[in-house]
Amino acid sequence: MKPFREFIGELEASGELKRIEQPMKKYLEMAGVFSAFEPTAVLGYAEDSSIRCVSNVFSTKERVAKYLGCEVKELRKRMSYAVDNPSKPKKAKNAPVLEETSASLEELPVPTHTSRDGGPYICSAIVIAKDPELGQNCSFHRMMILDGERIVMRILPRHLHKFLERADGELDVAVIIGAPVNVLLASAISSKLGQNELEIANTLMPFETTELMNGIEIPAECEYAFIAHISTKERETEGPFVDLTNTYDGTRKQPVMRVKKIYHRSNPIFHALLPGGLEHKILMGMPREPTIFNEVNAVAKCRGVNVTPGGCSWLHAVVSIQKESGEDGKKAIEAAFRGHKSLKHVVIVDDDIDVNNPMEVEWAIATRFQASVDLVVKEKERGSSLDPSADCGSEEASVTSKMGLDATKPLERAKDFEKVEFLEVNKDDY
Repeated sequence: MKPFREFIGELEASGELKRIEQPMKKYLEMAGVFSAFEPTAVLGYAEDSSIRCVSNVFSTKERVAKYLGCEVKELRKRMSYAVDNPSKPKKAKNAPVLEETSASLEELPVPTHTSRDGGPYICSAIVIAKDPELGQNCSFHRMMILDGERIVMRILPRHLHKFLERADGELDVAVIIGAPVNVLLASAISSKLGQNELEIANTLMPFETTELMNGIEIPAECEYAFIAHISTKERETEGPFVDLTNTYDGTRKQPVMRVKKIYHRSNPIFHALLPGGLEHKILMGMPREPTIFNEVNAVAKCRGVNVTPGGCSWLHAVVSIQKESGEDGKKAIEAAFRGHKSLKHVVIVDDDIDVNNPMEVEWAIATRFQASVDLVVKEKERGSSLDPSADCGSEEASVTSKMGLDATKPLERAKDFEKVEFLEVNKDDY
């Protein structure tokens, strides 16, 4: 078990964190500083606030692996194993998150990131909801602060939406900020309805929970915990907001959440996730890799998946397979789209290509792909509402064209497509 703040200390000790001494304005300046120092973690204070604020904490896969105590190449396997083998966290004897309270949301150092944003946004918050039959659910939702106790939040038609429907639009929830990375990753995985993501998180790295007054379990050592109530009967305009694609998402009437109580650790650290930044991309995109892997592995021998940052860590993926039949590449394309519904473009490569090396992937497309036979185009498919090029006529009907590139070697001519390998030498000998 490793608390969020302990890892921040590790980053400072290893020279991966920058302390900002002068106070930063919450309006635009904080976001500008976070962006300027990427991928270095930044710790500082907002103007007129005594609360520490940190960003860019998990801005590389190496940082995530460091937190979990593994190699980068093991991350996908670790996440896949955790999804398939959830385990219950232990109950904590003491809960540091409940040490103190704040009176108002306006005390928090919440940035307004760009001049067109609808208001100050919390981007690192996880909503934990509970249903009498389905149990707990954890999910990310961007949250625009309206005043000291009200938040309007973007709720897509997924699990939290289903919980709200089952509760006739009135639902008590918990909100946590400053959670360990195992909880952040698990909350971003598209798990099955009824799966408690905290159990996935516990398999990734064991931790302890505590129970709030509304019966919801939360990590005992996160930095902040809100007790709140969401009502679909009270709605306000949410947006505009910059999301993963680094373009503005529009405005919508969304449900309001009223915060009844704000708990936090002594001397708390507020986690400010830069929207569209590297940390945002890592935490949202990487949890889609095991779901894509599992679908592809059901139809072909999958060897690797990379949801690429150049594709906004949401719309593009590269998948490697060990090809055994001529149709494996096309089957893998269809399976990848099933594994991540918002995926727009996917490249399938052989297992001699490093999915994390864009030079190798482009080389495979250049030498192993013919558009007349290896291109799959899928028209009028359900797409992501975050894609500005999609036809987003309504929230439930974003329509896009999808493309799959089969850049694998034809089995009957595999030797003609081999990569040249030179003799490996020890440079110190020369």
